[in-house]
Amino acid sequence: MSARSRLPFADLHPADDEPELRAAIDRVIASGWYVLGPEVEQFETEFAAACGARFAVGVASGTDAIALALRALNIGAGDEVLVPAMTAPFTALAVIAAGARPVLVDVEPRTLTIDIDACARAITPSTRAIVPVHLYGQPADMDAVRRLATRTSLAIVEDCCQAHLATEQGVPVGTRADAAAFSFYPTKNLGCLGDGGAVTTNDASLAERIRRLRNGGQAERYRHVEPGINSRLDELQAAILRTRLPRLPQWTSRRRELAAIYRRELPSTVQTIEERDAGHVYHLFPVRAGNRDRLRAHLSAAGIETLVHYPAALTEMPAFTNYVSAPCPVAEEASRTLLSLPLHPRLADADATAIAHEIGAFVKGSGSA
Repeated sequence: MSARSRLPFADLHPADDEPELRAAIDRVIASGWYVLGPEVEQFETEFAAACGARFAVGVASGTDAIALALRALNIGAGDEVLVPAMTAPFTALAVIAAGARPVLVDVEPRTLTIDIDACARAITPSTRAIVPVHLYGQPADMDAVRRLATRTSLAIVEDCCQAHLATEQGVPVGTRADAAAFSFYPTKNLGCLGDGGAVTTNDASLAERIRRLRNGGQAERYRHVEPGINSRLDELQAAILRTRLPRLPQWTSRRRELAAIYRRELPSTVQTIEERDAGHVYHLFPVRAGNRDRLRAHLSAAGIETLVHYPAALTEMPAFTNYVSAPCPVAEEASRTLLSLPLHPRLADADATAIAHEIGAFVKGSGSA
């Protein structure tokens, strides 16, 4: 692997689905209908079925999906929402966009998903909801989340933005919460060619309110019954997602195969994130390395691109200075050691094996990762 970019972290160019994508784009252009039309409606039906939910509502991004779900649940000013400190910042930003206050809580050391004991300690009379994140495609402990939410009367909005088709104990994520948020950003397991998102729910009235809120609060054309926003999944992206959705089960299986290779071939001294449930869909495959910067430089020199998800816990980011409540040592320590390895459906078995062996060479030379 002498060429520097021989193994990029991801490849977002269309591949064998390119003819279908172009046909879908041409179909939308020929229709002359670009926003909230038949492609969005059909994608919503198809995506809801794929997720095991009754309803899906297409919106402009995963961030908007979380914010709109919270707003539809009447969560806003003066309310607190529990959010894990190890996640993409947009999870907490969505809570702020809804008008509520994110309360940052720590994560479990083995899975890096939300720590229920930390949640219980953080609850106040103002706490109204919890947003568990299925980080890297790994389902959070939703049985524990639901027990806490039932006991304390909290709404649940699952952040499934990295967890398309993930299951927990065989049950699709998002189906036992008030609502779930998905992102279709191009790097996601199901990605479009721009921004996009969706809310899934089994509650008909909640779905109807989210549809209204995403479209300026309109109950019908030019009759705005409440303040909404402009957050609409467009027809082009919906058509692209409809083309790719049938491929998602195969892509998901491929991600799991590659993750299994990493787990088998990586040196035993390299710490991976525990697979708590076989329903993990491996949006990312991070390892924990005390010598992360040196390991990353070694892999880069070998032509292997890696990324860091995420270089700081939310408690350490200036944007959330006013929202820090209790220390989150597990998330903060993890942010200094995590390194994401390439994992995408087009990665070859031999490439995953070579990456693992290159990490083994580093460990042999340095004594540890």
